[in-house]
Amino acid sequence: MKILIAGLLMTATTLAAHADEIKRVPLPNSNFPISLAVSVPPQTELLFVSGLLADVHDTKAPKDSFAAYGDTATQTTSILNKLKGVLQSQGLDLGDVVQLRVFLVGDPTKGGKLDFAGLQEGYTPFFGSAEQPKKPARTAVQVVALPLPGGLVEIEAVAARRR
Repeated sequence: MKILIAGLLMTATTLAAHADEIKRVPLPNSNFPISLAVSVPPQTELLFVSGLLADVHDTKAPKDSFAAYGDTATQTTSILNKLKGVLQSQGLDLGDVVQLRVFLVGDPTKGGKLDFAGLQEGYTPFFGSAEQPKKPARTAVQVVALPLPGGLVEIEAVAARRR
C-alpha cells in the first residue's frame, strides 16, 4: 500500500511539475523560428533586459556610421551574442528567452526599408536551431532612428527562470 501511495504521489508531482513548465505555442504549420505565444507559470522569475545595441564591427569605418556597425545581419549577430553574455551572467541562456522586441531602422542601402531577411540571417542561428531549439515570442518593428548613430537594430528581451 505504501508503494502504491508513493507511486501516486510521484505521478501527481510529476504531472504538477509538467503543468508548471514554460509553454511555447508554435506557429501553426510553420517552422519559422518564433513562437506564436509563450506562457510562464506562477513562481517564475522574469529577467527584463534593456534594449541592446551592436558593438563596432569595423573600427576603420567612420565613427557612428552604418559601415562601422555593419549591416542588419551583422548587428543582429552582435546583439544576440551580447544578450547571450548578459543572460549567462545571470545564470540563464538563450533557451530561457520567452520574448524579444526588435527595433529596426530602415537600411539606407535598401531604400530605407527594413532588412527583415538580414534580421533573420543574424537571428536564426540563435533560436529554433538544433543547437538551441526553443523559440521566443517576437515582435519586429521599423523605427525612424535608434539612440546609436549607425545602429540598424536594437533588441530587448524577457527571460524566465523557474524558482
